[in-house]
Amino acid sequence: MRRRHTLAATLAALGLAAGLGLAAAPEAELATGIDIAAPPETVWALLADPAAHVAWNPMVLAMEGDLATGARFRMTLATGATGSVTFRPEVVHHSPGRELCWLGRLGAPRLLDGLHCWRIEANATGTRLTNAESFRGVLLWAMDAQTFRDGFEAANLGLKAAAEARAEAERG
Repeated sequence: MRRRHTLAATLAALGLAAGLGLAAAPEAELATGIDIAAPPETVWALLADPAAHVAWNPMVLAMEGDLATGARFRMTLATGATGSVTFRPEVVHHSPGRELCWLGRLGAPRLLDGLHCWRIEANATGTRLTNAESFRGVLLWAMDAQTFRDGFEAANLGLKAAAEARAEAERG
């Protein structure tokens, strides 16, 4: 009987420790931006089309589904030379022509959650794009969110090239 009590107490303590660890999971921010010589409507058309992401974002290997608020879509990201990860983010904010945000999770909640937001604003040369993510999860104790910076900047450059080429083609 005492053994069961000790086992139950140990499991309860481990559960409490895990819960506290998840509740106190670290947070990190990553934000990048770029100016694009194309109108916001052109940039938005590329952002709002899941299939287009594969053409301009070198991190995205596949993306399909609906990008409406509350919808889930399927995304496969490159994770290195030959690796990939597929997950189903939920669109948490979709403001046509201005902002698209989704929440993605790697495994269970608070293991590694990422709220990814694309924001576009008109500026004197066309569009200012902000590509940002707020990370939260226990994996941040072992990794640096800044390791994603190169991928974010590559996505920005890819979107810039695609939008500017489309705008040039539309101008004739």
